Amino acid sequence: MRHGVDLFATLQQIVRRAMAIAPRAPRGSLLLCEGNRLVYRALEGFDAFARQGVNLPTDAGLATGGGPRAAPEAASGMCVVSAHAWYEAHLPLAIAAEGAVPAGAGVLVAPVVVRGAPAGYLALEQATLEPPQGERRVMLEVFLDAAGAALERHRLYDEKARLAQEIRLLEQVLNAVGTTVEPDHLLDTLAHGIKSVQIDQQWASVELWLVEDAGGGEGAVAASGELDARVFRAGRSAPMTYFHTLRDGAVDAARGLGISVDFRLGPPGGPGGQREILEDGIRRGVDGIIIAPGAPEEAEEGFRRAAEAGIPVIVVDTPPVPGSRAPLYIGTDNVAAGRLAGEVMRRLLPSGGVVAPQRPTKDAINTRERIEGFCAAMEGAEFTVLPPHEDSEHDQELGTELARAALQRRPDIAGAFGVAVGGGPAWGRAAREIGRGGELKIVAFDLFSATVALLRRGAIHATIVQREYDMGYRAAEIVHRMITRGVEPTLAELPASRIIHTGVDCVTLEHTPWSKTLSDHLALDAARRVASRRVEGNAAGRPIEVLLIGVAARREPVVEERVSFSPRSLVGRVLDAGRPLVIDPAGHGGREGASLLRGHAGARTLVGVPLRARGSVVGVLVLSSEREDACGSDDVPFLERVAGTAAVAIENARLFSRISERTIELERSNQLQESMLRTIHELSSPVVPIADGILVMPVVGTMDAQRSSRFIESLLKEIHEHDAQVVLIDVTGMAVVDATAANQLVRAAQAAALLGAEAVLVGVTAGAAQMMVAQGLDVGAMVTHVDLARGFRYALAKTGGRILYQR
Repeated sequence: MRHGVDLFATLQQIVRRAMAIAPRAPRGSLLLCEGNRLVYRALEGFDAFARQGVNLPTDAGLATGGGPRAAPEAASGMCVVSAHAWYEAHLPLAIAAEGAVPAGAGVLVAPVVVRGAPAGYLALEQATLEPPQGERRVMLEVFLDAAGAALERHRLYDEKARLAQEIRLLEQVLNAVGTTVEPDHLLDTLAHGIKSVQIDQQWASVELWLVEDAGGGEGAVAASGELDARVFRAGRSAPMTYFHTLRDGAVDAARGLGISVDFRLGPPGGPGGQREILEDGIRRGVDGIIIAPGAPEEAEEGFRRAAEAGIPVIVVDTPPVPGSRAPLYIGTDNVAAGRLAGEVMRRLLPSGGVVAPQRPTKDAINTRERIEGFCAAMEGAEFTVLPPHEDSEHDQELGTELARAALQRRPDIAGAFGVAVGGGPAWGRAAREIGRGGELKIVAFDLFSATVALLRRGAIHATIVQREYDMGYRAAEIVHRMITRGVEPTLAELPASRIIHTGVDCVTLEHTPWSKTLSDHLALDAARRVASRRVEGNAAGRPIEVLLIGVAARREPVVEERVSFSPRSLVGRVLDAGRPLVIDPAGHGGREGASLLRGHAGARTLVGVPLRARGSVVGVLVLSSEREDACGSDDVPFLERVAGTAAVAIENARLFSRISERTIELERSNQLQESMLRTIHELSSPVVPIADGILVMPVVGTMDAQRSSRFIESLLKEIHEHDAQVVLIDVTGMAVVDATAANQLVRAAQAAALLGAEAVLVGVTAGAAQMMVAQGLDVGAMVTHVDLARGFRYALAKTGGRILYQR
């Protein structure tokens, strides 16, 4: 019996063996509980519908009274119900054709118990309504125990993965605490992180409401009137986080190396594309470039120009063309990674079958090499690999549509290979939509939120995960060496191939001898990042700017708008109560219900969680689902942990923004103050030539050590430029002539004497003279005069001049 990587195959085998117990059951199924609904995870004996091209649904309806709608008593043990009633409630297609259900037939419904509660139900059609007896009942209980053990094992690994995902999400949000995170980027992280942790809730929307006036905590909403809020609504499609993880590696390595990483995303070509970003970096004279080229051939001209400008270029993720001017490639050995994916597919389909790949574009070298390796692994076995189809540059909706069309056109497709990040989720969503979730064997590539969710659901069986964090880390380290030590000396220490392969990991939900569990992979990845982070330091020399260019994937942007809301709305109630609220809008009519449903048409579950930071509420996290009772009491604490962490990040970003604004204001103020001080200093000690060989330097204010240095420097400069013989230092405007001031004036006179000029002190008041005598101050051999006029007559006499006119 299979286990580990393929829960569906295990459950399917259990259903087949249970059907084979005499008297043989013509049709059988196994339903699992997902929240308050039942979903089919194995259907046997319904081949007629498959031949008619009818896709059997996975949704088996609500569970009521603790068990299936048609057999609520099954929650307590085995029971037999009318086959017609069972199929009408849970699989209407089975009675759509006349004669599909024999008269008097029944369905044996038995619970699959995990941890003392039903986790699913085995349903076997039989000719009568008689319950099983004797050996048949014992054998059925054996198979029910086996199904319970498989589900228990799966649940344990899923819970470990959920916990690892939650820790990873909180870590991502906490990382934003030390940055100027933008609300739209934070919401992207929150929305798709929550969905990858709570995969059964099927959240239709996730919103971040930031209420500027809601800082008062409980009771923040007034009894009347409306408040304004900035609302950020996340797109339904998950963002491609691959290049952001690569950036994280580069940034972590850059700490302590004096590197500033300028991270840009752009499409391979066109306006705002990678080529324009590359050219701009060369034009600005960045020190180094790290690029994941979406179109390697088109990037070569930029690589040539960078080489001519002396800018080292390192290519990551996608290999450059042969003979490239880029001196180094750091990334995945894509042929080996494709071969590993093929080996996993052979384990999933030991008897062979038809396999279909999906890739983003036929032009990418890396995806071509992966398919090459995948096909090489298929050789020598009973496999038919169909030509790959393209999903138009990571368009997730188009990828799902193409996968669904392929499965409907070729029902014999037994396996699918998602060659790039969006391919696996596209196959997984399409398989679930047409009732083949788990039965279609899917090997994905890379790991992001949609892949994680489908891996936990069993719709994706394995994924080949690149080490993009390591790519960014190694690239930043090596480009720093190229910049500081030279390109050729650095290359001499690297492999002669000029290629560094960072490796891949095969990740499955459960343990196998040839893969890592999802929980272990997430935990090890987080630990490796923490261990790799450098302590930020001040590197010697000038700052180094490195341009990092990734590929921008098509995605729905976060929508931002300003709205007004009333105290009766969900957000108003959460702010007023200061605690989480879970509401079913269907239970509220009139204006109240309309207020709750505004922007959430069709929602049956609305959740509002306050964002608390430093004792105040800064906003509300709002989630909606079209499912009834989508959020249970066990789900709220998780959402509170996420909201609390997000609130700290938001408040920190606001504080950082305020500090930055205040810093800019202070810098402007300091600049203005320095300008005013320079003006004051210039005006307080001006040098004025008043006659041939005579200068006047009035001193205003106080004379400290700093001003003295500037005073003497200005004095000597003017003496030299004007060839002055006498300098009249007028101290009439000085606030205090104390010991310090007197000493500075004597120093000025001595410095002037070295240039052949005499310093004459004028304007000493009677009070200043009395104080100088009382303190024993000595101005040395300086000539002094009571006012400027007498000092001027003295200077004229010294220079041979005379007064031609005097009253």
